[in-house]
Amino acid sequence: MKTHKHTFRPTGLSTRPRRWPIWLLTLLLHASLLQVNTSAQRRRPPTGGRLAVVVDERLSALRSTPQLSGKLLRRLGRGRLVAIRGIKRSQGGIVFFLVNVTARTHGWIQREAVVSSSSQADEQRLLALIEGSAEFDRIARARIFLDMFHHSSLRAEVLLMFGNAAEEAAVRLSRDASRRINESEIRSLDAPVFSYFLNYSGLDRYNRQGVQFIFASSTKRFHYDGTSWREIVRRYPKTPEATEARKRLGELAAVDQNFEP
Repeated sequence: MKTHKHTFRPTGLSTRPRRWPIWLLTLLLHASLLQVNTSAQRRRPPTGGRLAVVVDERLSALRSTPQLSGKLLRRLGRGRLVAIRGIKRSQGGIVFFLVNVTARTHGWIQREAVVSSSSQADEQRLLALIEGSAEFDRIARARIFLDMFHHSSLRAEVLLMFGNAAEEAAVRLSRDASRRINESEIRSLDAPVFSYFLNYSGLDRYNRQGVQFIFASSTKRFHYDGTSWREIVRRYPKTPEATEARKRLGELAAVDQNFEP
C-alpha cells in the first residue's frame, strides 16, 4: 500500500518569492536617496567654541598635538566648519587652534588654515588670500567670504572679484565644452543643442559655489549671469565697485539678446 507525503504549508502563506512592482522599488530608492541628502544638508555646525571655517586646505592638517610633527588625524577640506576651543603656540612659533570638528572629533590645526566671522582681522586675511588665488580657488574662497561676512565693508570688493572670476572661467569652460560636445552627433537627437552645453559636467563645481552661467547660442559661449554684479549695484550703488559692475552688466546685455537660461 502506497503512502502519500504531504508538505505542510501554513494557510495564507505563499512559497513564491514576493515580486515588488517596479514603480514601488523606484519610489523606495528615491525616498532613501532623499533621506541621505536631507541628512547631509542638516549637518549641524560643531559646538563648543567660536565658529570658524577652513579656507586654506594646504595648511588644514588636523593633528593630535600642537606641532607640525604631530600625528595627522585627518585633513579638513576647504569650507569645513570647526569650533575653536583653545590656542597654543609651538616652539617653532606656529600658532595652533584646538578645534572641534564633530561631537567626537577634535584636534589641533594651524591658525592660518581657518577664518572666523567674529574676527575683523580674518576679513582682511581672507581678502588677501582671495586676491592671491586664481581661477576656481578664487571663486571658492570668495564664496566662503560672502557666506561668512554678510555685513563686511569689504563685501562689494569681494562680490566684484567673484563675478569677474566667474566670467573669466566662462571663457575656458566655453572652449572645453566645444571640444567635448560633438554637435554633428547630437543634432540628430531630440534634445536641443544648447541643453547639452548647459548640462556640461564642467559647470557642476561652479554651480555648487553659487555660480550660474547662461549660454549664447549664436557664439557658443557661456557667460556669468551677473548675480553678484547686480547685488553690488543694488546694495552699494555709490561705490567704485558699482561703477565697474554696471560696466560689466552693460557688456553682458550687449553680447547677445537671446541667451539660453
